[in-house]
Amino acid sequence: MIFTRQTLIGSVFFLMSLFVTTMGLAETVVPSADLAETVVPSADGVPIAYQVQGEGEPALVFVHGWSCDQSYWDAQVEYFAKHFTVVTLDLAGHGKSGLDRKQWSMEAFGADVVSVVTQLDLKHVILIGHSLGGSVVIEAARHIPERVIGVVGIDTLQNVELKVDPERIDQVLAPLQKDVAGFTKKIVHSMFPSTSDPAVVEKVLADMSSAPPEVAVNTMRASIEFDLAQACEDVQAPVRCINSDKFPTDIEANRRHLQFFEVVFVPGAGHFFFLEDPQTFNDLYLGKIVEELTSLAAQEENAE
Repeated sequence: MIFTRQTLIGSVFFLMSLFVTTMGLAETVVPSADLAETVVPSADGVPIAYQVQGEGEPALVFVHGWSCDQSYWDAQVEYFAKHFTVVTLDLAGHGKSGLDRKQWSMEAFGADVVSVVTQLDLKHVILIGHSLGGSVVIEAARHIPERVIGVVGIDTLQNVELKVDPERIDQVLAPLQKDVAGFTKKIVHSMFPSTSDPAVVEKVLADMSSAPPEVAVNTMRASIEFDLAQACEDVQAPVRCINSDKFPTDIEANRRHLQFFEVVFVPGAGHFFFLEDPQTFNDLYLGKIVEELTSLAAQEENAE
């Protein structure tokens, strides 16, 4: 079973997840763990930790998923910072960002991203989000259309029309609310193929199961309650997804709300394939999409 906003609906967690993603010689980029975070207040005042590496346009802004943090993008930072400005951040309640959020919502998470982008005054941005981060970057993109030239979702946005009956939300969240660590331990293995590196599986398991319960539950609730289809209506930039083929992506449903939506599938991949095989992911998937979106933006600018 793959972890996605739909499996969520069919199986408690993904319902909550979908969540409910070189060329030439260059200096090796220092892993994020060795760098000091910079902090900017989000719209509600919660401090958001972020890091910037590399130079060049467009800027690539990476947003992690539920109960993860910006360190999940270390392999992408090392690869792409050789040619682009690369920004990673911890959403509120995650990593080194603040925990004191009064209202947990996808709108607030989107504002975390907007705050970082505007603080850095990034002019041309590709927003990249994994799992729940896919909904976050959609929300962010609708508020800064003049800066965003593209959105990339990683194993996310399988069906933007998917909704949960409001009367069922508490029922869906009940197992998580009762025991965050125990529930997480039961489902993490379903996110990985049987061939996955046990060390990677254990890292994700440790991170997710140690999330602050209030943040974990409220973030999942925010994901389920979010009107993703409506948010997509306001996104002007092209949207691309890199999804596992283990769970179907409803392309027609997504195109009813996104003007320019395309998806590529990674055969046999798990939910964290960018973490498990970063070289293939960077070379064959994300790198090509970044190139495409950059080219499209240049063509549009030249046509004006």
